[in-house]
Amino acid sequence: MTEATKPFIKPNIPDDRAEFEAERRRSSLAMGADDALFEQARDCVMSADRHRYTYLWSWMGAPIIQVPADIVATQEVIWATKPDVIIETGVARGGSVIFYASMLALLGKGKVIGVDIDIRAHNRDTIEKHPMASRITLIEGSSIAPETIERVKAEIPAGGAVMLVLDSDHSKNHVLAELRALSPLVTRGQFLVVADTLLGRLKPEQTPTARSHFWPPGDEPLAAVQAFLTENDRFRPDPELNGKLILSSSPGGYLCCVKA
Repeated sequence: MTEATKPFIKPNIPDDRAEFEAERRRSSLAMGADDALFEQARDCVMSADRHRYTYLWSWMGAPIIQVPADIVATQEVIWATKPDVIIETGVARGGSVIFYASMLALLGKGKVIGVDIDIRAHNRDTIEKHPMASRITLIEGSSIAPETIERVKAEIPAGGAVMLVLDSDHSKNHVLAELRALSPLVTRGQFLVVADTLLGRLKPEQTPTARSHFWPPGDEPLAAVQAFLTENDRFRPDPELNGKLILSSSPGGYLCCVKA
């Protein structure tokens, strides 16, 4: 038998899945402690913002105004925690609610509740004509108004596991009001995601001005998260997930509900 005709024998390679996951966690935590790297990544994201970077992506044909790293991170959360309901405040052009709905479709269950003070007709049309529409409920109204919150509650099935994403008005007072009003809906083991916390880690001159609103450091979502965590012990920032979010718009914004 020649070398070329010898049967291939697979080497006895050990199962390294646990080791791989442990190394991934160590690397994520180390990255989260690397301030110099974070600053480089922040500067890169803000340089790309000159070209409207977050507006360049779509999900299943609909614009999703997100940084790709946040989309992947949120996918990890949904797959790991398997919520029955995902609530998002701030529907915009619909890509995010369609993304959440597609993830729930992969899980074979669940619904998305999208809340926005102004769901424009063309954006509603995009969502309601999409193949994922059957999993999406749209509620128009202020995300902190009691009547809106009651409508949201009415859509949550008894015993459902609930995840929450806050991505509407990014001022500190509004986000803090959302956190206080809507966080009780999040169930133990599920995530509360506060979008655009990067605004709180910018240098003053980096704050975007070519937007309909202006949120300078101190009046933005991260400031709201920090205030909220001093008064609420149900949530903890996830160190591994937040640690690896360097090319992200929401570093520090992924909170896990640790108490019922």
